[in-house]
Amino acid sequence: MTKPTHLNVRLTGALSDFVAANVGQDGSFDNVSEYVRDLIRRDKARAEAEAFDRLKAELDLAFAQPDDSYRTLDVEAVIARNRRRYDGAR
Repeated sequence: MTKPTHLNVRLTGALSDFVAANVGQDGSFDNVSEYVRDLIRRDKARAEAEAFDRLKAELDLAFAQPDDSYRTLDVEAVIARNRRRYDGAR
């Protein structure tokens, strides 16, 4: 398990006012830490959804190709192809 991360963030002006409106008796969160954790969870979920959508779009494109455009590859061919890609990326 990873150890906790402690953050120290200074907010002023409109950002500070916005956070204050969302925390405490009038807000949805009891404290700033809850609010920040919620924001991070939502951002993480958004990033994961975007990654899934990109993968889905790639798969949709691949599966839309005609069957005769596919070719059979054996393990050695896949390893060789990936080595060429890796060596070319350096």
